[in-house]
Amino acid sequence: MDLLSVLLIVAGLVLFETICSIDNAIINAEVLSTMSHRARRWFLIYGLFIAVFVVRGVLPWLIVWIATPGLGPVEALTATFSNDPRVIEAIESSAPILLSGGGTFLVFLFLHWLFVEPKHFGLRGERFILRKGVWFYAVASLVLLVIVWLTMNRDPLMAFGAVVGSTAFFIVSGFRMNAEAAEKQLAGGSMSDWSKIFYLEIIDATFSIDGVIGAFAFTLSVPLILIGNGIGAFVVREVTIRHVDQVRKYPFLKNGAMYSIAFLGVIMLLDSFGFHIPVWVSPLITFGIVGFFLVKSIRYNGSNEMGDPVAALPDPFMLDDEISPKNN
Repeated sequence: MDLLSVLLIVAGLVLFETICSIDNAIINAEVLSTMSHRARRWFLIYGLFIAVFVVRGVLPWLIVWIATPGLGPVEALTATFSNDPRVIEAIESSAPILLSGGGTFLVFLFLHWLFVEPKHFGLRGERFILRKGVWFYAVASLVLLVIVWLTMNRDPLMAFGAVVGSTAFFIVSGFRMNAEAAEKQLAGGSMSDWSKIFYLEIIDATFSIDGVIGAFAFTLSVPLILIGNGIGAFVVREVTIRHVDQVRKYPFLKNGAMYSIAFLGVIMLLDSFGFHIPVWVSPLITFGIVGFFLVKSIRYNGSNEMGDPVAALPDPFMLDDEISPKNN
């Protein structure tokens, strides 16, 4: 792996982690505003260590280690930089299982956002699909059925990986729903500062799973994932402290994150079936999609005359005839 590829992968990981954590940064900022200065400082400084090394460092290492039982803990960490044929063979044999599970998780994540979650409409058709949200479970089930059928013919363990990925999605989705409910209690100020810090760390871990699993679409190298996601976590902390109001002015960034997740999920699934995907594809797709929705947000802000671009966006549950055509 040459230096340019490493830099491109790390840059893509930083952007992907940052964009995926926008919602997390907004939650953190709202809760931190109700806490004392000492508690805020503790969370922003020491909590960063937990976010980077415990969640975004240990989790990808555990995933690689579990998916490759023939490797020891040290070899799982340094596998992509090893010249040992045994290590290389173990990684190559386990990669399809890991990629099929991660790809399924990301595809389910995108479908849930597309069918169920309220959103600012960035592309035509999103409003129509949101109104058909009841079809999410049917579509997700059919997608899993197709993936399992295709992977069963290639490797039953890949099919098992896909099922694990779908199971992980529903578990994480449940935790995330609980985290959103806990957010209201945290922001309400009825809990102690240390209780809020504890819950913020749990919420941060829940929201970071998307970035950790999506990182495997960029690379299987745990050190590179740690560097890229770690820098991204630091950027999220900076956004939380100083720039959360600025981020709110770009309402379509979440759309960019979710469409990036969709493409990365497809890339992981294709890679698991043996399609050779160059290392530069995932970073460039991420930069391109996020850049498109960033420009869309800037143009929307420029054409909006009300001064509050987010407030001017339509309610996703409004009737079609109640929404101005320029918001479609």
